[in-house]
Amino acid sequence: MISVHRAEDRFTGGDQDAGILTRHAFSFGSFYDPDNLRFGAIMACNSERLAPGAGFDEHPHSHTEIVTWVVEGELTHRDSAGHATVVRAGDLQHLSAASGVRHVERNDGDAPLTFIQMWLAPLEPGGDPSYTIVPGLTDDAPYALPAAGATLRVRRLGAGERAAVPDAARVYVHVVSGGVRIGDERGEELEPGDSLRITGEAGPELELVAEGAAEVLIWELSA
Repeated sequence: MISVHRAEDRFTGGDQDAGILTRHAFSFGSFYDPDNLRFGAIMACNSERLAPGAGFDEHPHSHTEIVTWVVEGELTHRDSAGHATVVRAGDLQHLSAASGVRHVERNDGDAPLTFIQMWLAPLEPGGDPSYTIVPGLTDDAPYALPAAGATLRVRRLGAGERAAVPDAARVYVHVVSGGVRIGDERGEELEPGDSLRITGEAGPELELVAEGAAEVLIWELSA
């Protein structure tokens, strides 16, 4: 089964007076939809835009795998485990909250910051927090997240180029930029912020075709 979810249907959150604009793909905070709580291990897929100087003050997480993909700008991260980093466009950040961690996320740069943050439920709770940055994640180097039974792939496509949809129990596709089409010219067209949720093996024939230059995140989920 394939379902298409449009960017305009996302719940708008954040605090625009404080320079934070968030678009939520799933139930989050005050927004509750019992039919849209999660998809497999994915509990959140938030599109965040922070103005210069804006950010999220220190706050806690536990039993959550937090994966962040920076689209533009620079994300300053600090956490209670002692990590202090700057994550740049094209970098992937993974914070495993495990039994508990606190962190700060800010735009300390002079330009707007845009990032996609995805929360996944671990297969087993507990453990010690950990932190990883993968600078310049490439198309041919998927990021495995065994703690959640998931793998993330980034696909950067030129006009007319194709990306196969993995065969997996579930697949989640998020369009970061550009436009893609599902399959042939009769397929649905997806724009930035749109997503696909695919349940059951897609089969080798299911592909994404770029209408122009495009960037897509693809989650392969084991359940």
